[in-house]
Amino acid sequence: MNTIGQRLKRIRKINELNQVEFSKIIDVSQGTLSEIEQDKYYSSTETIMALHTNFSADIHWILFGRDTSREEKNMYDDLKNDEVNLLNTYRILEKQDQEEIIDYIDFKLKRR
Repeated sequence: MNTIGQRLKRIRKINELNQVEFSKIIDVSQGTLSEIEQDKYYSSTETIMALHTNFSADIHWILFGRDTSREEKNMYDDLKNDEVNLLNTYRILEKQDQEEIIDYIDFKLKRR
């Protein structure tokens, strides 16, 4: 499974849900779900978090296709939900966008 859409579809199939049922649980329209599963549309952070919350899906697996290591899981245990969301969102950004975020954080820290 190479794409987020394929992994999302796998979660749906494992749970024996059709697109209508699954889309209601993760709070997206059936049409949007279909487009995500076909890799025509990217999942939002909210959708990925809904998969994690409702199906205990490993966020790292959803995003990258591999499970979170035990070391990473231990690190996440100490983080608040908004910190985990921030990290996961940061990881899916393009490299240039990540660099801009780091620059902005540095700017904010220098203003202190």
